[in-house]
Amino acid sequence: MTNQIELSGVNKYYGAYHALKNIDLTIRKGAFVALVGPSGCGKSTLLRALAGLESISEGNLVIAGDRMNNVPPRKRDLAMVFQSYALYPHMTVEENLTYSLRIRGTKKAEAKKAADDVAAITGLSDLLHRYPRELSGGQRQRVAMSRAIIRNPKAFLFDEPLSNLDAALRVHMRKEIRALHDRLGATSVYVTHDQIEAMTMADHVVVMRQGVIEQ
Repeated sequence: MTNQIELSGVNKYYGAYHALKNIDLTIRKGAFVALVGPSGCGKSTLLRALAGLESISEGNLVIAGDRMNNVPPRKRDLAMVFQSYALYPHMTVEENLTYSLRIRGTKKAEAKKAADDVAAITGLSDLLHRYPRELSGGQRQRVAMSRAIIRNPKAFLFDEPLSNLDAALRVHMRKEIRALHDRLGATSVYVTHDQIEAMTMADHVVVMRQGVIEQ
C-alpha cells in the first residue's frame, strides 16, 4: 500500500509561538486517521496546513508523491468537511453538489449524473430539490460530505464535522462517515477532541499535545 500523505520535520510558527513541533506523520492510501487532543494541541492547525489554509514554516509536505508546501489549496485536490456545513443557502441540494464541477467546466448533464450517483451513495436522492433550510442537521452534514465526495479528491479532511449535532445523531453519523470511507476506498484525516469518536472510527489514532505528536 502506498503513502498518500507524508509530513516530515514540519514546524509552524506564529511569531514566537511554536504551534507545530517537528511533526513526522505518514498516512497510507485508504487509511482513516484521527487527530485527537485537547483544544490548542495543534490538531486543527495541522489539518489546515494539509489543506493549504496555513503555511508550513519548516519541513516538507508530500501528497500522492508531490511536494505541496507552496501549492495553493485549490490545486491540492483535497476536500474539507467542516462542522458548519458551509452550504450555499440559496441553492438546492443538487446545485450545491454540482457547483464545484460546473465552475471547473463540467457539462451540465455530466454534473447532474455525478450528483445523482453521489446522492444515491449518501441517501440524498429524494432531497436533491430541497434547500438547506428545509433539511435536518444530519441531512445538511450529508450534503456537505456529498459535496466533498463528488470532487473525487486525493483525501478527505474532516474538521470536527459532528460537533454541532446531538449525541444520538453523532453516533449515527460516525457510522455513516466510516461506511462511506470504506465504500469509496478513500483516505481520510479526521480531527476531533472526542477520544471515543476517534477510537470507534479510525484505523490509526494520532494523539497530539502542545504541538507535538505523542503517539
